[in-house]
Amino acid sequence: MSDRDYHPYARLDPVPSFPLTSDDVVDGQPLPAAMFGASAGGRDRSPQLSWSDAPAGTKSFAVTMYDPDAPTGSGFWHWAIADIPASVTSLDAGAPAPEGAVVLRNELRERGYTGATPPEGTGVHRYFVVVHAVDVESLGIDQEATPAVLGFNLHFHTLGRAILVGTAEFGGAGA
Repeated sequence: MSDRDYHPYARLDPVPSFPLTSDDVVDGQPLPAAMFGASAGGRDRSPQLSWSDAPAGTKSFAVTMYDPDAPTGSGFWHWAIADIPASVTSLDAGAPAPEGAVVLRNELRERGYTGATPPEGTGVHRYFVVVHAVDVESLGIDQEATPAVLGFNLHFHTLGRAILVGTAEFGGAGA
C-alpha cells in the first residue's frame, strides 16, 4: 500500500454514513479554482455542502477538511468547525460558520477555511471534506484547540460520518 492509499478515517471505529452533496466538491474529482488558496490562484472559498438523514440521536455536527497527502508527515488541516446545531443541514460556499459553532484555526493559524495549495512536485493531493454527526450539542472544544484535538474528541462522540474527497495538484487553479 502506498502513502496515497492512506485513508485517515479507516483506523477509526466504523460508523454509518449519510448523504453529503456539494455544488463544489465532486468525489474523486479536482476541486474548483475558488477552493484553492489565494497564493495558488484561488479565492480561499469554503465549499457549499448539504447533508441529510443523519443518524438518530444526532445533536450537532462538525465539519472538517483534511489533506493527508501534504508533505508534512502529519497531513494538513484546512478547515475545522465544531458544535454546528443539529438543525443546520447545509453550509453555503464561502459563508461564515453558523451561529453558536466553534471555528478552529487551520494549519496556517487562521480561524476558518484555507484553500488547497499543493506544493510543486508533490503530486495529486486528496482533500477529505467530512461532516461528522455528533451525539452531544457541544463537544466543549476551546476555540484555541487544534483540529487534531477536535478529531480526538470526535472519535468518542461520532454517530455517523459523511465524506467527499476532492483532489488538487500544483497549478490546478491556474497558478
